[in-house]
Amino acid sequence: MRKWLPLTAVCLGAFMLLVDVTIVMVALPDMTADMHTSFSALQWVMDVYALALAALLLGAGSLADRIGRRRVYLGGLGLFAAASLACGLATGPAALIAFRAVQGIGGAAMFATTMALLSSAYQGRDRGIAFGVWGAVNGAAAAAGPIIGGLLTEQFGWRWIFFINLPVCALAVYVTLRSVAESRDPRARGLDLPGMAAFTTGAAAVTYALIRVGENGWTGAATLGLLGLGAAAFAVFVLVELRSSHPMLDLSLFRSRSFVGVMAGALLLSGAAFSYLMYVSLWLQSAEGMGPVSAGLVLVPLSLAAFAVSAVAGRLLHGAPARLTIGGGLLLIGAGALLQAWMTDAGDGWQALVPGLVVTGLGAGTATPALAAAAMGAVAPARAGMAGGALNTARQLGMALGIAVLGAVFQAGLKDGLGGSGQGPGTAEALASGRAGELLAAGPAARVWVEEAFASGLRGTFLVSGLMGLAGALVVLVLVRTGAQAPAAVPASAPVPAPVPAPAGPDGAATPASERASA
Repeated sequence: MRKWLPLTAVCLGAFMLLVDVTIVMVALPDMTADMHTSFSALQWVMDVYALALAALLLGAGSLADRIGRRRVYLGGLGLFAAASLACGLATGPAALIAFRAVQGIGGAAMFATTMALLSSAYQGRDRGIAFGVWGAVNGAAAAAGPIIGGLLTEQFGWRWIFFINLPVCALAVYVTLRSVAESRDPRARGLDLPGMAAFTTGAAAVTYALIRVGENGWTGAATLGLLGLGAAAFAVFVLVELRSSHPMLDLSLFRSRSFVGVMAGALLLSGAAFSYLMYVSLWLQSAEGMGPVSAGLVLVPLSLAAFAVSAVAGRLLHGAPARLTIGGGLLLIGAGALLQAWMTDAGDGWQALVPGLVVTGLGAGTATPALAAAAMGAVAPARAGMAGGALNTARQLGMALGIAVLGAVFQAGLKDGLGGSGQGPGTAEALASGRAGELLAAGPAARVWVEEAFASGLRGTFLVSGLMGLAGALVVLVLVRTGAQAPAAVPASAPVPAPVPAPAGPDGAATPASERASA
């Protein structure tokens, strides 16, 4: 069994990455109560991790090709462990957000190297088995995240959702040092540091503008200024990539309408299917009085449905046009969110969400396995790896922007729901920040307007999520060419808001990280 130690090392890192996406959702109310933080700070705890992954994933793969993939993977593990310890010890929201960003940097270093490490460690049939196990571990992490987070938060406190990473990281480092060989790409090119800086600035500015919309308004000077900064930074990014001899992202890929459609579909899938779960968790724990474990269990139907469908979608949908598979999945995601909007009313319990969560999970499980195959099929074989990296980035950016946009919608809905209650403007912020329990203590009358406020906020959030899913389906159906196929051989990644790996090539080999990161 010694030959499977490299797979164990890689799977330990991947499991942590995916668990840390979903594990935080059920702990947010406890974090808020402990740190007395604001709603926008809650959003940043989620968003900054996804932003760091989106901004640095391609660059980390390029760095790994130059200095060694095992070295970068070990560095990512060490950084992730140190950041996890710092997150668990953080005494204020600013420190927690900063260290979550460092976690994202470590996660990018780890994720950018996992597929290349598996490719160099295994050949032939063993390689196929390794990829299959890796995908199964990803799916298990998606389903287990809310439960693990709930158990740790409820039994030991929210800080343990970060402390638990330390022994896992230590074990991963030990197994990696003992079993994983170093590998590099002798043809690796330089890092695109200007491109990375411009992309990071643009993504951060736009996300920050959307997070602050609740306070500054859509037409406020701060909002418009930040959006303008983001647009300028993205324009600089385009110029840098066009002129660079080794761009982080080859913009010629976007000459393919199918590639554009797949990227748009990936971005909108993450925003529509997963971004609203943060606000559902806040409602369940702060207004419905659920504990973290119970709230985690409510969210599990989505992950389980997505995992179950993605596990069989490749075989059942083999040969089906990718535009129909991805577009149909996005239609289900949109329908699931709209179903939740239709069934959400004041006084309704968590049971009203389950049908919509299951439908959304079915859609995510249908679309996710086909996304990577369609991205690869839309470009020349020499650019397949970079297309996979772009897909990963689009999904992470979609998650970050989705949380920000839906946060503004959620806050606006809370304020609308409180319109006739006579409550002051600070009440909506208190509800959004997970302090509904303090307000409910005022008596039965308070419960009426608290429930109405949350129902209003969630309805708006579900509605916008549903429209994003339907918009994504429309874009995919219009742009992606009918001939693009979704082969069953592509390993399905986890149906959660996490990066999608570049699939194996025709011979079963994973695309080298150098092709994912540089032209």
